[in-house]
Amino acid sequence: MTDFPKNGPSPISAFDRIGEENAFAVLARAGALASQGRDIINLGIGQPDFPTPPHIVEAAVKALRDGQHGYTPAVGIPQLREAVAVDLSKRHSTSVDSETVMIMPGGKVTMFAAILMFGEPGADILYPDPGFPIYRSMIEFTGATPVAIPIRESNEFAFSADETLALITPNTRLIIINSPANPCGGVTPKSEIDALVKGLESHPHVAIMSDEIYDHMTYDGAEHVSLLNYPEIRDRLILLNGWSKTYAMTGWRLGYSVWPPTYFEAVRKLAVNCWSCVNAPAQFAALEALTGPQDAIQTMMSAFDERRQVVVRRLNDIPGISCVTPKGAFYAFPNIEKTGWQSKPLATALLEQAGIATIGGPDFGIHGEGYIRISYANSLDNIEKALDRITTFLASQG
Repeated sequence: MTDFPKNGPSPISAFDRIGEENAFAVLARAGALASQGRDIINLGIGQPDFPTPPHIVEAAVKALRDGQHGYTPAVGIPQLREAVAVDLSKRHSTSVDSETVMIMPGGKVTMFAAILMFGEPGADILYPDPGFPIYRSMIEFTGATPVAIPIRESNEFAFSADETLALITPNTRLIIINSPANPCGGVTPKSEIDALVKGLESHPHVAIMSDEIYDHMTYDGAEHVSLLNYPEIRDRLILLNGWSKTYAMTGWRLGYSVWPPTYFEAVRKLAVNCWSCVNAPAQFAALEALTGPQDAIQTMMSAFDERRQVVVRRLNDIPGISCVTPKGAFYAFPNIEKTGWQSKPLATALLEQAGIATIGGPDFGIHGEGYIRISYANSLDNIEKALDRITTFLASQG
């Protein structure tokens, strides 16, 4: 429960239901320890450790110098919306109309808008668990009932179409899916997505939000399959994506979404009432990101792949830990059950005693116990040092 002041007006109870993303709390604690002189290696936060490519930065600087200082349309500047539509159409061999594209101040805003649109008391919203914690937080905020879709290690952390479809009831309003996935690194194969879409034919009352923010980040031949490729659900599909992961632009607060025309006007009104528009020069940076050189993506992905292989190999060498090889994103989700530790106490001990920031699995949902999340968006040297420390720490606890 939130500790609101005892005197004075009380906020509405919905605010008492808001959770948070504990990765930011871990980041703050890691920063506090570092300020005390501790040597902290952060494998907790989910952001690339690369700088935004220089040509993208320069596009924002040029926009400022050119006088792009004012409001823009609430839905985004036309040329950026068109660039998003062209990029998606080309990459997914489908047709995306720029008039259905909304430029957002980050990916979370699409989650907020979609869940707010369908969430209310009496409604069920399905979400992946373990999954991005804001899904459940926002579902509970709206008063809707969160229904967890189990994401299982035995299924290589891909969702099961049959298991998901079995959770649908007449009260289900929205399904959230995420592939490639945070926190587990799973990539759901096309066969499962085909089966999900086929099953949804029997549930026309259910909308879908597909979080594809890690769509460029796959390994070992794994294929990202966008739900944009399924015309039979496009009239109830909300696509979430953005620039933060692909172009190392987390702090720019830039995202985009694609909405069915029947939903779009409602989201436009929400934008006008809530955030007015997205930062103008940032939108010109995003335009350059999509239309300029793409070399930086491959550079980052090559580095992430090398780190991924080291992380998995080293984790599987630690007694008591096993780790499925992630096929997407930049996270590993090792199983720590045989160490004898519970997840959050282990994550806390690793930070406080070994100087390694990780995230306990339960911060991503009720099915996260027995795991910790490790982000390999850090240098190879730091990753090696961190895994040395984890190995030494656990050995000392024997």
